[in-house]
Parts: sequence; C-alpha cells; structure tokens
Amino acid sequence: MVAMLVEDMLVDLGCEVAAVAGSLAAGLQAAGEPSLDAAILDVNLNGEKSFPVAALLRERGVPFAFATGYGARGLDEPFAGTPTLQKPFTIEDLRDVLEQIGLTI
Repeated sequence: MVAMLVEDMLVDLGCEVAAVAGSLAAGLQAAGEPSLDAAILDVNLNGEKSFPVAALLRERGVPFAFATGYGARGLDEPFAGTPTLQKPFTIEDLRDVLEQIGLTI
C-alpha cells in the first residue's frame, strides 16, 4: 500500500518509476538495472533489510534515499548520513529528498 502511494507521488512529481520491489531479491534485481537513475528504499522489505540493495546502488554510483518509520536512527552505520524520509511523509518531503540526492524536479 505504501509502495503504491510513493509510486503515485513520484509520478505526480514527473518521475518515471522503473520498478517497485517488495522483497530483497526483487530489490537487488532492480538495483542492477542499467537504466536506473535513482532509488527510494524502504529500510524494511517484507521483513528483510534493504541495506544490501543500498550497498549495490552505492557501488554502482546510483543515488538513493531511505524511507523508514525510524528516521535516520534506523540506518546501519555504513549508511549513516544517507538522506532519509521519515514516514509518514508528504510529497513535498519526497521532492526535497529527491533534490538532496541530486535529482532536479
């Protein structure tokens, strides 16, 4: 449900959504796509942490931000300082974090 809301917000901001991944495996697959420009990662993917996806994105140089109900304190140490959306968030919050990671909206 949250993924659909974020997808709608991204479309409203003029973004093209390349993938929505509800599991770690699907997230890793999407993170490897060459056409990926940026990502918003929910820290919790169906009970699994998305940090391996973040590591792959970082390795590939793809900008990303996290979305989590725990805010920045819910991030593992290697990702401290990564832009984070505190749930619940507004479309304006999403726009701000997209601009933080280098996208022009």
